[in-house]
Amino acid sequence: MIPKLFQWLLAGGAFVALWVGLILGYLDSDINDSTKDVILFLPVFVIVGFAIYSVTVICYKTATFNDCVEASKELQQDIKDATEDLKSKGFKFD
Repeated sequence: MIPKLFQWLLAGGAFVALWVGLILGYLDSDINDSTKDVILFLPVFVIVGFAIYSVTVICYKTATFNDCVEASKELQQDIKDATEDLKSKGFKFD
């Protein structure tokens, strides 16, 4: 399995290579001037699209975050047990 970072770097490198090839004329293509203007600003569109996607995913994950009531109660009980153990060993809390 390929790590996610490597996938992103591979896709980004392929995009940059294709974009540079189109902008500098290394790739032979029949594109008109208006299309070249769009291709010129394509990285900006990709970054804006990625930012919108990221914010959407973060908002969705935050909205659907599960509360862990059992884990919270267990942690509070562990804290209470640790506090009592430390008090029995002479530790004083303020």
